Amino acid sequence: MSFSFDDPHAHNARPVGPNTQPNLPWLTAGDLDGFVGLFIDNLVQLLVIVGLCSALCGIPAGVVFGTILPGAAISILLGNLFYTWQARQVARATGDTSITALPYGINTVSMFAFVFFVMAPVYRATDDWQLAYALGLVACLFSGILETLGAFVAEPLRRHTPRPALLATLAAIAIGFISMDFIFRIFNQPGAALLPLGIILAHYFGHLKLPGRVPGGLLALVAGTLFAWLPAWPFFEGIGFMQWHAAPRPEPQTLSAIPRMLDVLGTPKAYEYFAVIIPMALFSILGSLQNIESAEAAGDRFDTRGSLLMNGVGTIAAACAGSAFPTTIYIGHPGWKAMGARQGYSALNGLVIFALCTFGGIGLISRVVPIEAGAAIVFWIALVITAQAFQASAPKHAPAVALGLIPGLVAWGVMLVEATLGATGIFTFKAVGLEAFAPTALAAVQGMLTVERGFMFTSMIWASIAVCCIDRRFGRAALWTLVAATLSFFGIIHAYTLTDVGTAYRFGLNVNPTLTLGYALMAGYFGLAKRLTS
Repeated sequence: MSFSFDDPHAHNARPVGPNTQPNLPWLTAGDLDGFVGLFIDNLVQLLVIVGLCSALCGIPAGVVFGTILPGAAISILLGNLFYTWQARQVARATGDTSITALPYGINTVSMFAFVFFVMAPVYRATDDWQLAYALGLVACLFSGILETLGAFVAEPLRRHTPRPALLATLAAIAIGFISMDFIFRIFNQPGAALLPLGIILAHYFGHLKLPGRVPGGLLALVAGTLFAWLPAWPFFEGIGFMQWHAAPRPEPQTLSAIPRMLDVLGTPKAYEYFAVIIPMALFSILGSLQNIESAEAAGDRFDTRGSLLMNGVGTIAAACAGSAFPTTIYIGHPGWKAMGARQGYSALNGLVIFALCTFGGIGLISRVVPIEAGAAIVFWIALVITAQAFQASAPKHAPAVALGLIPGLVAWGVMLVEATLGATGIFTFKAVGLEAFAPTALAAVQGMLTVERGFMFTSMIWASIAVCCIDRRFGRAALWTLVAATLSFFGIIHAYTLTDVGTAYRFGLNVNPTLTLGYALMAGYFGLAKRLTS
């Protein structure tokens, strides 16, 4: 096993020829930085799982720590090892030592969807956490199966979708769902988080070389942790905020997942939640395609089918091992590549996550290392992803990228409003009652909810239409608009219903005729524009 702690930025382009076997160290200084960022991201998701399972689904802490987290860790380990192997194979085949593995972890969108729209409602209705847990496992299993099948048909979609459209969706998620959350964390605890942010900006934007080649991400994490634990002396007031809580560790409880799924699969209950499972699987496939395109834009080309197959297989493995939460290719490849991460960061993340979840270290880590200490790393990743959407697109396509950002930002806004409602004890728009809004505000709320449903598809389609219009390819613009009309007709985009647990999809036939007609009229006009320009 070889290690290298040279300047990570020196590795950014060192192809040695496809017929030459390059020297591939297992770990570089950049890999340590990449590991810190990916580990913090994974740790946040695992801590959220602990809170949601206990608070909303009634699952005992022993089951969460003894079955669900180890099950998730098995899936994370398998995926991280595969994408490490995949990247090393590509590096050997191309002779390019700068290949960075695809990042991988818990699928955040599906995690929230399965908790709020499958497990929590079942638990509230039946007071049976075991049934809620079993249905979560089934949802995860079906999601993995659909993702596996999607791997065989996804490449044509990627091939015929303009790059700005694929990257704009990722940028919207990065700037809204990622950067906003972590910038709030940074300024909520500036004493522990602003110094790490300065270190990250100096190291990764300014390519600062630290003495002894110390990784900037590692220094940021250590500095943030130290300041978070400073005693509350008058001079340090407002800096130290961490306190030791010796919470009793729950006795781990191991459950067998496969028999529980088989018991539920024989009942109609297992198939009631396909309205949640199908869109989540489609979004996972689409998101993974966009991440693969993002990696290619950064210089790393990976096989689409193989990458998506691992996505599906990893999610199936999660369900069989006891986790109700799908795993997926993560957003952020260009950020990890820019900080010098190569292949080892992925394997290291999988191994550490597996060890902590298996041997009960997640709770200890969360009590020692504050999320704020690593927030700057994830925030920087979001900035790089957003910048890439513009940098990897032709300058004339920048307006199309900007248009593609809008649905994702609207979706983030809806999530923020719903989270605020939840904090007040009202919980949902249905509980508030749309009739309570003034006419102007009601129009805004209804418009937000309409744009938010299926926002990943909407973002990609709108940006694709804009690219085609900029290129004066009005026939293709008409085809993309007809795709939007079709998805709207079936309720895959723009159709919502208000429930007791939040906003949900409303599938059916012609569920939103006005929108479908509007898209059809747009397509007709683009068809006329094609005739006028031919």
